[in-house]
Amino acid sequence: MRVPELNAGLLDEFSDALWLEDGLSRNTLDSYRNDLQLFSEWLRRRNPSNSMLTEATNSDLLEFLASRVAAKMKASTTSRELSSLKRFYRFLLRQGKIAIDPSLNIETPKLQRHLPESLSEKEVELLLSAPDLAQPLGLRDRAMLEALYASGLRVSELINLKYSQVSMDMGVLRVMGKGRKERLAPLGEESLQWLNRYTKEARPLLLNGIVTDTIFVTARGAAMTRQAFWYLIKRYAQLVGIAKQLSPHTLRHAFATHLLNHGADLRVVQLLLGHADISTTQIYTHIARERLKQLHATHHPRG
Repeated sequence: MRVPELNAGLLDEFSDALWLEDGLSRNTLDSYRNDLQLFSEWLRRRNPSNSMLTEATNSDLLEFLASRVAAKMKASTTSRELSSLKRFYRFLLRQGKIAIDPSLNIETPKLQRHLPESLSEKEVELLLSAPDLAQPLGLRDRAMLEALYASGLRVSELINLKYSQVSMDMGVLRVMGKGRKERLAPLGEESLQWLNRYTKEARPLLLNGIVTDTIFVTARGAAMTRQAFWYLIKRYAQLVGIAKQLSPHTLRHAFATHLLNHGADLRVVQLLLGHADISTTQIYTHIARERLKQLHATHHPRG
């Protein structure tokens, strides 16, 4: 068997292990594989006679990472690639395929944490009021925006939401998030009212006889794409004069930030967002802190 085929076999084993252990999505598994394939190809170009992944040394990994920096790759990209390499070689060590982990003692660089763009409570109210409620699509959009802000869902979770996941009586959603981890997300009275109105007044018109369990549907009765919803948010933001650079996660960021601004516990916000690690949630404390500093500077006589 040729070296590239041996490397491919190792990557297959690694991907299967990730899927079994963590239930990672196909996109995440592909990301790991692409990073490792890149390293495998780099080894082959540099030395075709010795390009086995199991033979790579600490120096090989350092030289590969240096080549990525020299190619002016983003720090976040090289950091992710190193993370993939570390996890892969830990797997090989566990499997007894290598005796020494070549990624040991290679430190992951500390990246500057970029605060996600968020909206003020006034801006959220403007955005929520933008859809034309006289139109079925406008009523759908209002219900979607309200649900997103009330629950902190990821956009992918929102567009794939099914009625079987909703408890109208309890006012909660049952969501399957990253890593196949289930959580409950509260909707709140306001969001429930809009969801009920959309269900009764607009959804039957959009479906026009089509049967589906997907809650939010397009004019053709199909589920909405993530890209279409991103465009929708940007269009409504322009309509009401919000000039900030928005993303599909804008209302999710606002959900977390506003909860913390009003005194919510960080652990509760972590559970509501579905973060596995609280360090991921802690970035929102920085946003809340910046907001407090701005308020102090504006309103305190010695600000």
